[in-house]
Amino acid sequence: MARSRMSLAYWPRNLRLIAALLAVWLAVTLLVGGWGPSLQVKLFGWPFGYWMASQGALFVYCAIVWIYALVMNQRDQVEGSDEDD
Repeated sequence: MARSRMSLAYWPRNLRLIAALLAVWLAVTLLVGGWGPSLQVKLFGWPFGYWMASQGALFVYCAIVWIYALVMNQRDQVEGSDEDD
């Protein structure tokens, strides 16, 4: 089994990234859940404001996953990960 050449700072940096992305996720979830229903815009009788806030949250969640994958791929390339692409 090959030993990884990753530095000691690798995992603490990754944990900070994960904590930051989870903080964004939590903030978006609480804001949409708490503030979204107060958006009283109606479109054809449906609560359009809340629907738009919910759909926007889904875009943020996808962006969080994309950012995590992008940053981790870059860090793995710099650190010399043993895994194949």
